[in-house]
Amino acid sequence: MDRIIIDTHAHIFPAKIATKAVKSIGNFYGIEMDGSGELDYLLEHGKNAGVTHYIVCSSATTSAQVHSINEFIFNSIKDKKNVYGLGALHPDLSDEELDSAIDYIIKNNLIGVKLHPDFQRFNIDDKNAYRIYERCAGKLPILFHTGDERYDFSAPKRLSRVAKDFPNLKCIGAHFGGYSRWNEVDCYLGLDNVYFDTSSALFKLTPEQAKNMIEKFGEDKFMFGVDFPMWEHKEEMERFEKLGLSDSQKEKIFYKNAVNFYQIKNI
Repeated sequence: MDRIIIDTHAHIFPAKIATKAVKSIGNFYGIEMDGSGELDYLLEHGKNAGVTHYIVCSSATTSAQVHSINEFIFNSIKDKKNVYGLGALHPDLSDEELDSAIDYIIKNNLIGVKLHPDFQRFNIDDKNAYRIYERCAGKLPILFHTGDERYDFSAPKRLSRVAKDFPNLKCIGAHFGGYSRWNEVDCYLGLDNVYFDTSSALFKLTPEQAKNMIEKFGEDKFMFGVDFPMWEHKEEMERFEKLGLSDSQKEKIFYKNAVNFYQIKNI
């Protein structure tokens, strides 16, 4: 294998709802989307672009979906040596349900949790969500969707507040931590437990803006992500290569930072 590239942010869906899910996401963001949201489609298109490994997830829009999504993620990847999974949680779970869901995630070797406050309709710093962070701190990293200017659920200031309140909680602010709220991301400066991915950001940022943000926060803080099926791997690779990063910087962002962050052993 000449080069390892991990797509750290990919969504997958069961075959029976995959097409509908892709259209629904496209409608939510106002982006023309086609293709499939199935794992096989992800692997095929990623491989054609040089991607070698994947971290997949699916968001639970209601608490009732949590267990079925976690089972789906586990069963989808259990025979795949190059695919890792994030579990789903929801603030509306009872304490007992939350404990059970986290036990399932850990016992089945899912490497973290994905939360999408805009889809799930909760503020990142809502006190009810703190029950999740208390249980995940020191155990499970959390990938947060962040920064859609149409909503306040995922505002950067909310994630920075959580990161300060839970210094042992490892967080990723997806989409360069801001998506469409770039003027707010300085609130993350100095927070050692907040990292970022490049997904759904390079289409909005100029190469100069993206590179400046990487240099401001540090190349050790960023991970490559595509946000499949919103974007295709080939176009995201092309956008990333335009940043003009050094080979050592790209190696960190393509895989080394993710391996260290998620403590991935078998790569």
